[in-house]
Amino acid sequence: MRSLRTFAVMFTVILPVLDEAAAIPQVLASLPDHCTPLVVDNGSTDDSARVATAHGARVVVEVRRGFGAACFAGLVAATTDIVCFMDCDGSLDGADLSGIVEPVASGRADLVLGARRPTRPGAWPWHARLANRVLATEIRRRTGVGLRDLGPMRAARRTELLELGLVDRRFGWPLEMVLRAAAAGWTIDEVPVAYGPRIGRSKVTGTLAGAVRTTRDMVQAFR
Repeated sequence: MRSLRTFAVMFTVILPVLDEAAAIPQVLASLPDHCTPLVVDNGSTDDSARVATAHGARVVVEVRRGFGAACFAGLVAATTDIVCFMDCDGSLDGADLSGIVEPVASGRADLVLGARRPTRPGAWPWHARLANRVLATEIRRRTGVGLRDLGPMRAARRTELLELGLVDRRFGWPLEMVLRAAAAGWTIDEVPVAYGPRIGRSKVTGTLAGAVRTTRDMVQAFR
């Protein structure tokens, strides 16, 4: 694991997992030293849980299927003051967590999101990017928060996140977090993070049907 270069604050990174055994070793190897990896197995049929344990991660199991359900299970199970969320498919670099955590740790922001910057053509499919742009525009219209990306890498303080009372347990979870944080008067910021091709096939926005399903859940979160 890599060392934090600018500060040393302990935090937990919550990694929702559904059949990501091939990507887990690379993801865990990219994480900073001052970071506790917490893998939430959300119904994997491969060796995800075993591989994660073998590579030093704490593993919890969430039997209720859904991205939000997995994230919430990790949030409840975490013990550090600051928590992060990050996809465990190899598309994100754990080294970027340092830049996500620092504004929260220093008190300059309450919620920080990673604004994805593709590292190569095709890393971010057009349908996923279009859906994200629509959602970001609607967030700005409704809340005044000028986000460019509803990114899958984010950081906040654990107790405050629990107090937001998030209820979505599907793909509307990331959007609900931003909407409730804005309504609570949180300072929300974003920093650029690298975004590369995932390892394996996406179950969410890697397909057009997955992008439609995710957008549908997020529209429900707006309501």
